[in-house]
Amino acid sequence: MAELQSCGLARHLVTGRWTSVFASFLIMAGAGATYLFAVYSSDIKKNLGYNQTMLNTMSSCKDIGASVGIVSGLIAEITPTWFILLLGSLTNFVGYFMIWLAVTGRIAKPQFWQMCLYIFIAANSQNFANTGSLVTCVKNFPESRSIMLGLLKGYVGLSGSLLTQMYLAIYGDDSTSLILFIGWLPAIISLLFLYTIREKEVKVKQSNEVNVFYHFLYLSAALAVFLMAMTLTQQRVNFSATAYMASAIVACIFVFLPGVVAIRQEVLLWRQIREHPNDIIIEKLQPDELQQNPSKKEEEPKKSFFVDIFNKPPRGEDYSILQAIFSIDMLIIFIATLVGLGSCLTAIDNLGQIGEALLYEQKTVKTFVSMVSIWNYSGRVFSGFISEILLMKYKVPRPVLLSAVLFLLSIGLVMIAFPFSGSIYVASLIIGFTFGAQLPLVFAIISEIFGLKHYSTLFNCGQMASPIGSYLFNKELTGRLYDREAKKMPGLGGQKNKVCKGVQCFNLSFKVMALATLIAAFVSVILVVRTKEFYKGDLYKRYRGDSYIKVEEEEKKKDTTATAK
Repeated sequence: MAELQSCGLARHLVTGRWTSVFASFLIMAGAGATYLFAVYSSDIKKNLGYNQTMLNTMSSCKDIGASVGIVSGLIAEITPTWFILLLGSLTNFVGYFMIWLAVTGRIAKPQFWQMCLYIFIAANSQNFANTGSLVTCVKNFPESRSIMLGLLKGYVGLSGSLLTQMYLAIYGDDSTSLILFIGWLPAIISLLFLYTIREKEVKVKQSNEVNVFYHFLYLSAALAVFLMAMTLTQQRVNFSATAYMASAIVACIFVFLPGVVAIRQEVLLWRQIREHPNDIIIEKLQPDELQQNPSKKEEEPKKSFFVDIFNKPPRGEDYSILQAIFSIDMLIIFIATLVGLGSCLTAIDNLGQIGEALLYEQKTVKTFVSMVSIWNYSGRVFSGFISEILLMKYKVPRPVLLSAVLFLLSIGLVMIAFPFSGSIYVASLIIGFTFGAQLPLVFAIISEIFGLKHYSTLFNCGQMASPIGSYLFNKELTGRLYDREAKKMPGLGGQKNKVCKGVQCFNLSFKVMALATLIAAFVSVILVVRTKEFYKGDLYKRYRGDSYIKVEEEEKKKDTTATAK
């Protein structure tokens, strides 16, 4: 009997909702390899003889791959979660491994289109990680979706700085080895949790659910502070191999601490189920669940896939994929993400060249990249938690914060267009923060307006605008203007130099992006007006059951007492 109980507890720990959340944190912490392109892009440019336009084309292919998740979303509609994670693991390793072989000269120099394909495949793998873990967690915690999105995307934001610390400990200051590292590590993490991350039927809710998320927030914030401290220290002090190793070990401890919180919650829940089975109330099936499980008598005749495209349900109900895509609300989201995320990606991908043009040292440029990663995290958790607080307490529509973020982003872009002493530090802070803040807001807005039934596909549709924006702003605008300025500079042996030096290298392109972002901010205000009444209602009523499991009654009483005081 004891052995059966132990087996039951072990299975409960491995497949529980909280364990799934922790596993998703780890996967997200390794899913931000695309943000490290600025670190190793110089190696690609130098070893393969590319100019800036070619490098920016590769960068655009990366951004397209990272954002075109419609394939993973559609696959997720018909396959289990473990299959999505497996595909993501394989594509991540294959893509980056081929890039590493090419850059290190271990294979014959590939054609340029092949390099673009490799980085597209590698970057596209993060969509499988997002769809497999992020979408699953949102469905497992529907009433805490914004907080969940903020935390999960926050770990993605930290991943650039985290992976940098780990690769420095393993490989030293060898940026080409970073390409190999971001190929094998995220792949292994996904493989380890194929069985853990799965969609669970939400039959019960713990009364302390939000408090647990705050515990996760504090631990992730501690990790962010540590990574920032290490980043700034390493800029000023030459670390030894031992020091890099110690830094990586401490970072890993912070990464795994949420696992302690998750296991504790699973054990408490297991004890409650064992000791007080009568307290477990199975929630009534919600209307959307009843529709998904109709009896034979209630089955309706099948309709054409295209019949109700323009006959949309009320906001908050489950839209079909085409109903959502062809809605005005999605069009506004598309414009906002095209400009907002597109300009952010362009700025982040060109930080290395911006630092070089303004005569910053390489170590300082790496600091910019790490700072972007950390402030990226701050933006994600801030928008996730603050937007939820403003919505629940004051009924402030979530699109209001999206508009504010776009206005702030335009300021950061202006600071690069007209640089002054220390402006790049502040600009990297603003761009990292606003880039991070946009994603949870956009994903939460999509889930709230269009429902969760086809969320795995719709949230990927929502971010498809960003690669278009990245291509237009990065390759067609920034890359071309940079190369035009570079040609004006004298090179060696009468050849035109591929490197541009001076303020003029990025001045015009960032002025254009700043203006476009300002216009997008005003466009997003239209969404605020359109959804104002919708956000005044109870958004999560349809997901709320009749009863809750009280896992920690004492903790709840303490929280109530503290609130009363």
